[in-house]
Amino acid sequence: MVETWMLEVPGERVLVRELAPADEAPLLRLFEECEDWFLAATGLPSAPGDVQSLYYGLPAGAHPADKVLLVLERDGVVAGVVDAVRDHPEPGAVAVGLFLLAPWCRGRGLGHRLARSLLERAGDPPLVTATVPAGWRPGERFLERLGFGLDPESGPSGADRGSGPREGAVRRAVLRRGGGL
Repeated sequence: MVETWMLEVPGERVLVRELAPADEAPLLRLFEECEDWFLAATGLPSAPGDVQSLYYGLPAGAHPADKVLLVLERDGVVAGVVDAVRDHPEPGAVAVGLFLLAPWCRGRGLGHRLARSLLERAGDPPLVTATVPAGWRPGERFLERLGFGLDPESGPSGADRGSGPREGAVRRAVLRRGGGL
């Protein structure tokens, strides 16, 4: 069980908590707002099944019990979602599958605060992996600013699910302890 906590953001109420069944409609809205990411990642706008896939999408070899799904609420509105897997790809590591903020929350340092908070709560893991749609510069810049190294070559997502017909390649990103944040 993951606890609920507040992020320090002056003048705003920003809460991070576990995903709940009542979050389906707010997540559908969030996914519609984040069409830029869905087009970059899949070549298509989001669909209702994308919310359900959060629950079962895992990297190959990961265990469902290690999956963590969190939402970020800004002033009571779901403004972000994080999908991560503990102890993957190795013990002590964290694999981030989705780290998505609404466009109206981006570019203000909120993503950086959230990432730092998550790493602290995870015990400052020695290895964090993530992926970003190849060529999606906002995501690549975000990861680079956090200290991730991006693979120069792109490849398949590695998720344990079928790829969409227009889904492109991803770039793997790696953050090692002492290398960022």
